[in-house]
Amino acid sequence: MKLKGTFWVFFFFSLFFAFASWGWAQSKPIELSYSIFFPAPHKHTVLAGEWAKEIENRTGGRVKITIFPGGTLTPADKCYDGVEKGISHLGMSVLAYTMGKFPLTEVIDLPLGYKSGLAATKLINVYYRKFQPAEFSGTKVMYFHAHGPGLLHTKKPVHKLEDLKGMKIRCTGMAAKIVKALGGVPVAMPMGETYDALNRGVVDGSMAPQEALQGWKWGEVVKFTTESFGAAYSTAFFVVMNKEKWNSLPADIQKVIEKVNEEWIETTGKKWDEIDRAGREFTLKLGNKIISLSAAENERWAKAVQPILKDYVERMKAKGLPGEEALQFCGQQLPKL
Repeated sequence: MKLKGTFWVFFFFSLFFAFASWGWAQSKPIELSYSIFFPAPHKHTVLAGEWAKEIENRTGGRVKITIFPGGTLTPADKCYDGVEKGISHLGMSVLAYTMGKFPLTEVIDLPLGYKSGLAATKLINVYYRKFQPAEFSGTKVMYFHAHGPGLLHTKKPVHKLEDLKGMKIRCTGMAAKIVKALGGVPVAMPMGETYDALNRGVVDGSMAPQEALQGWKWGEVVKFTTESFGAAYSTAFFVVMNKEKWNSLPADIQKVIEKVNEEWIETTGKKWDEIDRAGREFTLKLGNKIISLSAAENERWAKAVQPILKDYVERMKAKGLPGEEALQFCGQQLPKL
């Protein structure tokens, strides 16, 4: 009888601990790491944190995403590969930091005459849905975004193309081709090194959206911004997840994430425009000048960068990619967005 009683005590304790362990396992959140190159205080790092928090809230705490800002987990140019390899579960970075890796999507970085970050962000997402480029097949795409008009910020005034001739301009990716087409001298340099280079006169200016005037403090070391919308470009950003990790998530959690992703396209595009306005206000408050090109001069700048568009089409054709179709699609869609 004593043995029988001991058996039942052991049995019930085993059952209790089994259910307790199961319950603990069920309540433990899925933890995801998110690599971002923007510094921690940057508004896009903050916005990414809000995206992560929204997913955590809508899944009832079943998903917890930890942001690693400032390239601390993977540097900007290694971010995509890092997601593929599982160094981070999620990653956000710039396509232009690895030129040639995403050839067809370089269409977004072309000087298409962008007027807003919201339009650029909407454009890259409708482009992706239509073309589904194989260059992103190694990960699960969350969403894309793209900054507002990439403009010229300089230490000396630039009113016309002749003023830019021979000036050393910091740029990356497609912007380097734009600077060269406009008569400047492109100087490749990461964002993090640009402030010091401008301050010491290593470069005479830089190409970027106006948000950089405040977000990266360029307004303290430049004096002029030239509104050259005819040659305005954008830069595409990806937000991707490790494919194996994505496939391991329960279907209901995947559904929640995809819903938040869709909402964040517009949210992020509007954020680009918001921080562009903040950058503009910041530089003007410091006493810097914004130069608006005349209609005729703006047309000259637009004409000067046309060979870049033609070069893109030819390069894609050589790779067997539908570059001409992608460019035509983007040109037709942009005015509608």
